[in-house]
Amino acid sequence: MQIIHTIEELRAWRKSVGKVAFVPTMGNLHAGHMALVREARKHADHVAVSIFVNRLQFGQGEDFDRYPRTLQADAALLEQEGAEIVFAPDEKELYPRVVQQYKVEPPAIQDELCGAFRPGHFRGVATVVTKLFNIVGADVACFGKKDYQQLFIIKSMVDDLNMPIEIVPVDTGRAEDGLALSSRNGYLTPEQRAEAPRLYYHLSRMKTAILAGERDHATLAQQTSDDLTARGWQVDYVETRNADNLKPATHTDHRLVILIAARIGSTRLIDNIEVFC
Repeated sequence: MQIIHTIEELRAWRKSVGKVAFVPTMGNLHAGHMALVREARKHADHVAVSIFVNRLQFGQGEDFDRYPRTLQADAALLEQEGAEIVFAPDEKELYPRVVQQYKVEPPAIQDELCGAFRPGHFRGVATVVTKLFNIVGADVACFGKKDYQQLFIIKSMVDDLNMPIEIVPVDTGRAEDGLALSSRNGYLTPEQRAEAPRLYYHLSRMKTAILAGERDHATLAQQTSDDLTARGWQVDYVETRNADNLKPATHTDHRLVILIAARIGSTRLIDNIEVFC
């Protein structure tokens, strides 16, 4: 396995191989990322993984400076999973003018759900992913469903801009107690880690209620929000949306996704669950 730091090297490698599957990450990898790599290997003989902590998608006061940089440990995991290339550019390599003058502007969905609490986040995501797609030239890219809104925006962007790449969704990796795997789980204290699976508990409870015929999505969401707040969480949102277009769910929708974001202590966690009824 090679660790490549420059665009020139990466493009030279790309010219020498056939079909490529790509997994973009910010590093500090865990089992959920490894699942993305394993899925990527099903779609191509050559797998490239990027590791880059993208300043553009962090807002003021967020954890850009303390986000863990663990390149060597990440590379060891990726080599075990059969990745061929790790592309790990520094900021100057990916943003040579320091300030990114041209940005990819997603539609109004970027300001809803997580976007309402992280202004500019999805602009930063769409911009860096476009740059990486242009650099890597992959045929397939794998994204986890845990970041459901991100996945929706990337898929829509690829379709709208006629990008020649297939986006493959990968199911959320979970710990045995249901907590969605995330690099930010490492910020949790032992007490917070024990409480964190409550997000998935409530998602599952809401799903069960909907499958049983409940269509009062607002009441279900309020019950979840009230319980979390009573237990010390700061809830950003609990919403049920149409899984295909992320518009607010109606009683006639049969493909749904329940999305949740909340803070426990200083750590913001997100999760979701699909409901087909």
